Amino acid sequence: MQSQAGLYIHIPFCQRKCEYCDFYSITRLEEMEAFVEALLTEIRLRAPEFAGVRFATVFFGGGTPSLLGEAQLERIWAALHRHFDIDPGGEFTLEANPGTLTPEKLRFLKSLGLNRLSLGVQSFHEHELAFLGRIHTVEEVIANVGHAREAGFDNINLDLMTAFPGITEASFRSSLARAVALQPEHLSCYTLIFEPGTVLYKRMRRGEVQPLSEEEEARYYNIARQVLEGEGYEQYEISNFARGKAHVCRHNLIYWTHAPYLGLGPSAHSFFRHQRLANRRSLTAYINLLRRGELPVEFVETLSAEQLQFEYIFLRLRLREGIDLEDYRRRFGRELPQQYAGILHRLQEQQLVQLTDRTLRLTDRGWLLADAVATWF
Repeated sequence: MQSQAGLYIHIPFCQRKCEYCDFYSITRLEEMEAFVEALLTEIRLRAPEFAGVRFATVFFGGGTPSLLGEAQLERIWAALHRHFDIDPGGEFTLEANPGTLTPEKLRFLKSLGLNRLSLGVQSFHEHELAFLGRIHTVEEVIANVGHAREAGFDNINLDLMTAFPGITEASFRSSLARAVALQPEHLSCYTLIFEPGTVLYKRMRRGEVQPLSEEEEARYYNIARQVLEGEGYEQYEISNFARGKAHVCRHNLIYWTHAPYLGLGPSAHSFFRHQRLANRRSLTAYINLLRRGELPVEFVETLSAEQLQFEYIFLRLRLREGIDLEDYRRRFGRELPQQYAGILHRLQEQQLVQLTDRTLRLTDRGWLLADAVATWF
């Protein structure tokens, strides 16, 4: 039995689309019920292929999953447990926008069985939230965390955005301090990316806004590391910090350790049995195909041995612990230090990696250049 698989459910609805967001989401909330019916069908159709697989994590992402009504969430949750083997001791996360939560909704989510809450805070300054297009206020964040604690959530993540136009060192340090004051178990700090096709990217092309330089991005990244590590958070992945190993995001570790996962919902991706597949990035197509009893698959790709090795290296190097050389040998039948001897020598000369008898990991400098380092392999 595969005991470390992850289950991701993409809920594609938002009250308003953030200008920087590249994830598939729509504002046609009147289609939520039709989506739920289609999702229930996809769950049923996918289940036979995953017989014998135990899912250690369930993650509701989006979009804004907290927009779903209680009855809709109950039906989805029941269907997941009816058709899949869900580990009773698993990690069950729901992403939420602080502007969509009430004390009653939080109590319901906890009673349903969700045990981890991830709040898209981004900033603790109203003018920065307005620039980013967020619908919530700082007061709502503070209130939501308090109400989540009262509802029984003891594993809360806060997302913070770093290095975007208009941010200052003072405002960022203030956001970090206010986040830490709420005592979340986990913090994620992401640099704003101007993704092609987004409103923010178009504004950049028109010269209305400009991204920060790489040097400035690195400076804010280092501020986050210094502040959060000083407050007792362990940086276990490039963008993620946890209060001890008990609170690392188990679902994201499935991605980073190249373990299998199933994605449900429009635009969701899966990785299973050396295959990567993606669902259609259209709610209309998703619903229509499932109404006909067809899976809404956009593409299926069988990864070569070389692709699997590259992905494993790329993902594992994001982790503080890096690559376990023995695990690499078991998976691929090769000795990584010999396979990439010349590359590793050059990376060591540039102080980008550390190689021991057991592990290969990025240095602090290497973490700043992680994507570039990965292209060497």
